Amino acid sequence: MGQGLIAGRVKSGDWVARHAGVYCVGPLRDDPVSRAAAAVLACGPEAVLSHSSAASLWGFEGRWAGSFEVTAPSRRTRPGITTHRCRTLKRRDLTRQLGVPATSPARTILDIAPRLTTKQLTRMVNDARRSGHLHLATLTDLLARNPLHPGTRLLNPFAEDPSNPTRSGFEDDFVVFAARYGLPTPQINTTVNGYEVDAYFAEHGLIVELDGWDFHRDRHTFESDRERDAHQLQHGLRTIRITKDRMTQTPDREARRLQDVLNAGGSS
Repeated sequence: MGQGLIAGRVKSGDWVARHAGVYCVGPLRDDPVSRAAAAVLACGPEAVLSHSSAASLWGFEGRWAGSFEVTAPSRRTRPGITTHRCRTLKRRDLTRQLGVPATSPARTILDIAPRLTTKQLTRMVNDARRSGHLHLATLTDLLARNPLHPGTRLLNPFAEDPSNPTRSGFEDDFVVFAARYGLPTPQINTTVNGYEVDAYFAEHGLIVELDGWDFHRDRHTFESDRERDAHQLQHGLRTIRITKDRMTQTPDREARRLQDVLNAGGSS
């Protein structure tokens, strides 16, 4: 289209300029996904949404940052857009989410890993695995292809750990708690006698359920928890329930008690 025709449509309100050469046609759409799509278009045909913006697009982060982040083979300066230059992205590192060209879930997590705390990264990886967006085989392949990326060393422990993903920060903290106090490594979110349990020390015949008040304060859950405990005891397995307050406020005491319970169970 010629500049005169474009200017006429902008003046009439049929088009709204978003970036240089990028226009919203029809009713103005101001939602984050639409603005993210415009940012990608502004950076060229091979550009993709990346880093924190891609994490928001995939639902890994709850909020959208003020400046959209875009990766392209060549860096372009665009107001309101943070651009990254990368010429090594492979086809399997690129996809579309909600119609927007973006880095894959694995590549997105790799790119933002250095910005996250250990707890934040652990939660993001586990949530992505549980949602089906991230698979360990895909992550392993990505890390092998990018050994010098600053996120690789941070993600290697996750790629090398075949255990089930956790469901909450409380479960993440319990895994760290067990390691810190030299307790055996439990199976996480595994099925035992028809029920999924939070943590299972199979060699000791012990189930650990991590109880938070927010999830256990109604009568149905109260009754269900006791039914599960009785069912497991019927099969010869003990259950101990640990609260977050006990684990965080008196960790030494809780670790000693759990170790005593494990020792009392012996090897099954």
